[in-house]
Amino acid sequence: MPRLVLLGDEAIAQAALDSGLSGVYAYPGTPSTEITEYIQRSDRARERGVHSNWSANEKTAMEAALGMSYAGKRAMACMKHVGLNVAADAFVNSAITGVNGGLLVVVADDPSMHSSQNEQDSRFFGRFAMIPVLEPSTQQEAYDMTRYGFELSERFGLPVMLRITTRLAHSRSVISTSPETVENELHLPSDLRQFILLPALARNRYRSLLGSQQKLISESEGSGNNRLEHGTDRRKGIIACGIAYNYYCEVAESAHLKYPVIKISQYPVPPGLLNDFVAEVREVLVLEEGYPFLEESLTGILRNSYTVRGRLEGSLPRDGELNPGVVKAALGLQQSPVREIPAIVKNRPPALCKGCSHIDMYNALNEALGDYVPGRVFSDIGCYTLGALPPYNAINSCVDMGASVTMAKGAADAGLHPSVAVIGDSTFTHSGMTGLLDVVIEKTPVTVIISDNSTTGMTGGQQSHATGRLVEICRGIGVGPEHIRVINPLKKHHAENTQIIAGELEYRGVSVIISRRECIQTIRK
Repeated sequence: MPRLVLLGDEAIAQAALDSGLSGVYAYPGTPSTEITEYIQRSDRARERGVHSNWSANEKTAMEAALGMSYAGKRAMACMKHVGLNVAADAFVNSAITGVNGGLLVVVADDPSMHSSQNEQDSRFFGRFAMIPVLEPSTQQEAYDMTRYGFELSERFGLPVMLRITTRLAHSRSVISTSPETVENELHLPSDLRQFILLPALARNRYRSLLGSQQKLISESEGSGNNRLEHGTDRRKGIIACGIAYNYYCEVAESAHLKYPVIKISQYPVPPGLLNDFVAEVREVLVLEEGYPFLEESLTGILRNSYTVRGRLEGSLPRDGELNPGVVKAALGLQQSPVREIPAIVKNRPPALCKGCSHIDMYNALNEALGDYVPGRVFSDIGCYTLGALPPYNAINSCVDMGASVTMAKGAADAGLHPSVAVIGDSTFTHSGMTGLLDVVIEKTPVTVIISDNSTTGMTGGQQSHATGRLVEICRGIGVGPEHIRVINPLKKHHAENTQIIAGELEYRGVSVIISRRECIQTIRK
């Protein structure tokens, strides 16, 4: 079979196609976006009719993937870690319903918050749902574990989480592929009540999930994804999870370390394996990317008291990505001196692209708000969040997808006027529409500015569900047509746009201003 040079994301996508995937469902979110894009570009996926269109948000993606599984086909839902919050209702309940066709939920965590609001660790969600979690260390393991994950899902009748992190998702390696599996035939569940979570039925499904836990532990013990590597220096034992295993191997090779190591890539982790390991060493260092997930768990797993070091104990920093230098410090090894950055090299913070439509929108908004006390613009997640930076200093919040509209509503309820929400077109159809419905139902005096660049710009220009539909959507939700205003954010329209925005700010009711001009990057493409 061919060898390919692939990103970690692309290795997962190729493995899914080779595993007989019938559909991928996702909303763009760094660092998971390239999984779906790879399938969208695949000639083989097009020949087979594999579904790969973007979903409105992660919740709809998770539910659609579960629906494909219901029909007996193999499906994959992909998202970044904060997207799992959006999908959590369907995700947790899918563990109770179980699956029919194999269902793999790929979640890309972002330690160090390269493009995210937090560093949350999705392994907690996997444990909360009580499903298997796979955590590859390399691109090859990402490929192999994707294939194994579909088989595991069908064998246990449960969804399986594949957890990766930014560094694995966005680095390349040579991948050896394996023979392609044909797609499942359409077949409905043998129990047509399986997916009905009425309390009486759900109780039985929940007991079944609880009853599978020991089998899942045994599977983790025998799969080979958790393995012990013996060492001669037993003063210290290393528990290395996922990509952290690579960092330790790099340090161990250069420093000639001979500590025993347990590599962890499948959860739930077998307690017996850990207890046998720690019985042979004096102290344990836990290396894991993200939260001290396993380190915290050891208190309830280990039979006796051991010295356990890691992120929780303080030997490793609690925040940010791991790297070989951090691992060296935790092992008490001397690090190479770090050369200071020359003073001539300046930080280069992210900025809106030259010619970006958001710039002209913010210039008009700032001028329209000139007579008001600052602090009344609630924003959202997208390129336009860069309006928080100089020279615009135009926004006052960025919390989660869709929160601009609802936070503006809450502030208006508190008496703030004008109260302004700035949201992008894709984010609006992701999770802003329901907030606007609340505003309309209560006739809350909020001005919503939808900065419509006709794409999902922050993640590379993917298709937006909102393109060409925003006026009709807002009218359908109940916004009065006379207060749905469309402006063209160009310098030559600045005075007119400022006047329109200023007029709607004064209005003591619901207004929507659609600032519409295509993203400068998609125009160039």
